[in-house]
Formats: sequence, structure tokens, C-alpha cells
Amino acid sequence: MDDIILNVSHFSYAYGDMKAVSDISFQVRKGEIFSFLGPNGAGKSTVINSLITLLPLQSGTVTIAGYDLGSERSRVRESIGIVFQQITLDKDMTVRETLDFHGDIYRMSHEEKTTRIRELLRLVELEEKADTLVNNLSGGMKRRLEIARGLMTRPRVLFLDEPTIGLDPQTRQKTWDYLRSVNQEGTTIFMTTHYMDEADLLSDHIALIDHGTIIVHGTPEELKESLGNDVIYLETSDNTTAQQILTGLSGIREMSRYEGKLMIISEQDGTRLLPDIMRYLGEHAISVLAVNLKKPSMDDVFMHYTGTEMRD
Repeated sequence: MDDIILNVSHFSYAYGDMKAVSDISFQVRKGEIFSFLGPNGAGKSTVINSLITLLPLQSGTVTIAGYDLGSERSRVRESIGIVFQQITLDKDMTVRETLDFHGDIYRMSHEEKTTRIRELLRLVELEEKADTLVNNLSGGMKRRLEIARGLMTRPRVLFLDEPTIGLDPQTRQKTWDYLRSVNQEGTTIFMTTHYMDEADLLSDHIALIDHGTIIVHGTPEELKESLGNDVIYLETSDNTTAQQILTGLSGIREMSRYEGKLMIISEQDGTRLLPDIMRYLGEHAISVLAVNLKKPSMDDVFMHYTGTEMRD
């Protein structure tokens, strides 16, 4: 247990009579990048807001960096950094002033602040913008400044809520590089994201929550492998009948429907299974309008376990 930095046990939360989260448990190891995924309304925001002390702990036990969330909230706050989804910077401050002010809030000494600001400006490549007003920064620069601010106190755990939302692909890639650097320095990262490729590339471990419960967790590879060998998407002239016809066909592990397509999880090489599917449907006068054969991705994992694409 010495390597567990975040331990959530039997956590539940309700808004009046509505149960938002029901008896979830999970652990995050020191030095991990841990992604917490789920559709909007799944309960993840409630969990996160409780972990960062914005909501009270109602039920269950949580320890962060060795401190009890219920009885040692101030010590928990001292141990974490937070980067919110929405920009929360003062537009009338400069980059340097933003970091300096954050250091003052946490009573950092002048020497410690100066050293840390210099380190962080170099890390997020904002050295040349140190005396620029936040209002004059690009969206990507503001996000990098938010990450730097969250790291000012050398937090044991950095919470990131949608760290690259709204950024262009190039800036997203650069932000990933910053996060890897932060993680390699020893900071544990707890992240939410709508981007499945982001979760796949960055995460050591992923937990997927829906309807207030954690439905699956594991490494990205474990989650993708849980779907089987290949995934086949079919659009036919009659998906309902096609699903009935294909049920029980050798080589098909699971089958579901969403957004006008059949999602077929294969137990074997999909290139060998697909001809059997096409022939079988043809014998029953079902036309195949479109087909897509691919290796499982995190998008497929999400759709399989939640029954939907990432919903807004």
C-alpha cells in the first residue's frame, strides 16, 4: 500500500434523493497518469469535485497523499494542484505575476517562488512571455500557464480536468509533452478527458464510470484486449434482422447496435470472420451497405461499455 497515493473506498454521493455516485472504489499509484473517463452525467464531475475538496465527502473514505479527505481537508489541499477545464486566470496579470500571486497564497518564500517560477516558465516554454499580460496570450499559452500555476507548490497529485479541450492538434501534442515531463518529475496525474486518443497515449491506468458506478478499469492495452481480436462495424439494409441472423454465428463474441450500425466484436481474425458474415447475410437477402474492420481502440472500448459515443 506504500505506493498508493490516492485511495477511494466505497465512495457515494447524492443530490437530495438523486444518487449521483454509488459505492465506487479505486486506487491510483504514485507516479501514474490515471485517466477517469465517463459520459456527461456519469458522475465523474461529482467524484473529482469531492477529491479536490469543492464538495464535501458524504459517504466512504478517501486518502490523498496519506491524508484523510474527511478530517484533513486543509492538508489534502496543500498536497494537490488543480487545472480546471475553464480558464481561471486573471487577464490583467502578467504571466510572472500570476505565478507569484499563487505562491503568495500558499505562503511560499520569496526565494522559493523565484526559483520555482524560473523552473516552470522553462518547463512550459513561456520564458519569453513572462511579462506579457494573460489577456494577450493564445489559448494554448493560457493552458500552459494554468498547468504551471497548478505545479507551483510541487503537488503530490495534479488534477487535470480536460487539459487540452479547445486546443488545436499541434498545441494538444505539445501539451502532452509537458504533461509527460511533469509526470517524469514525479508528480502523479489524475486526468479527465473527452479525447480517447489522449487517454490511450498518456495513461498508465484508466477507470471508466457510467451511471454512477465504475464499470471497467485497467491499462489501455488491457481494456482494448478485453474487446477481442477485431471490431467490425456493419451498416445493413435491416440491422434488426441482421443482428438476429448473426446471433450465435461462430467467431462472434458480442454484438450491439448504435447509431445505425452493428458493432461486432470478433473472437478471431476479423478478416476471416467477415466473409462468413457477408455470405450469411446474403443468404438471407440482407444487403451490406458499409463495413469497417479495425483493431479495437479506446473509442471502441468506450462505446462497448457505455453503449454510446462520448456524449456532450
